[in-house]
Amino acid sequence: MLCVLNRLLKLRLAILMAMVSLLVPSLATAQSWVTDSVCSDDAHAVFHACALEAAESFDPPRTAGGNPDMRGIWRRRSAAHESLEAHPKTIDDFGATSIVVDPPDGIVPIQPWAEAKRRYNRPAYVHHNAICRLSGVPVTMYMTGTLQFMQNPNHFLVQGEESHAYRVIPVDGRDHIGEGVSLWNGDSVGRWEGDTLVIDTKNQNGKAWLDQRGRFYTDEALVEERFTLIDANTIHYQATITDPNVYTQPFTIAIAYRRSTNEGFEVWEEACYENNSLASQQFKAVGYEVYPGMSGDEARRMRAAWEFEEAELK
Repeated sequence: MLCVLNRLLKLRLAILMAMVSLLVPSLATAQSWVTDSVCSDDAHAVFHACALEAAESFDPPRTAGGNPDMRGIWRRRSAAHESLEAHPKTIDDFGATSIVVDPPDGIVPIQPWAEAKRRYNRPAYVHHNAICRLSGVPVTMYMTGTLQFMQNPNHFLVQGEESHAYRVIPVDGRDHIGEGVSLWNGDSVGRWEGDTLVIDTKNQNGKAWLDQRGRFYTDEALVEERFTLIDANTIHYQATITDPNVYTQPFTIAIAYRRSTNEGFEVWEEACYENNSLASQQFKAVGYEVYPGMSGDEARRMRAAWEFEEAELK
């Protein structure tokens, strides 16, 4: 009995620490954000449709090199890290509608075997962010609340509150690195398509989830992100995830970024270190394991086993 109580106390302590780490940056970033926009509705499907139309006629502010100027501090208008799909509102949620805009029903098109694995993941593994692992792409773009974008003719920089989760993305026409190199945030290469910044990411290690509901992808996933200014203070962000090992089709998410109106505001880092041994020990003490990731080969084997078992049951 005492052992059980001790585990419960440790779990409560771990949860409290996690809540504090989430609340502190939220308090530090309490500020004002632009709400007057040509597409002011943060409901993601509504915003997405409006933004696509608005982008066609908007002439954005430009850098000296002629590209749209996205420099500034931005706030993501969702808590998609909780769930990609519609979910109850959380402390930092601006609208708990699904951020999945394609398929239009807002449901992640996950394969049956992978849905079973997702349901297993959630109670079995500690979320990667809780032990200060990087969030991967596209999760880095909605895991933290506040992001700062910088750019020059050759690079686009993303930095936020989430410790060491910055991204330095070349936009100078270079190729991707070799297939044998896997990284937490993968290898991202950008290019301009008209007034839209398009970023392709591959070579992720498959150890991050897409949300706290345990939705995952493999190391063979491809992600295409698109950043478009639709007015001077609003960015339309969308990302398409392609991973036929896990999903029945590519699917697209979309959210709004609103510009900070606080002059001189700074992004504060939520500092921690990768694999955070103290937190890892606390979560392991109450039965959680560290998610090992998923390779494409492993996903194909698990799918084959699932389909064999299903056929045997019929």
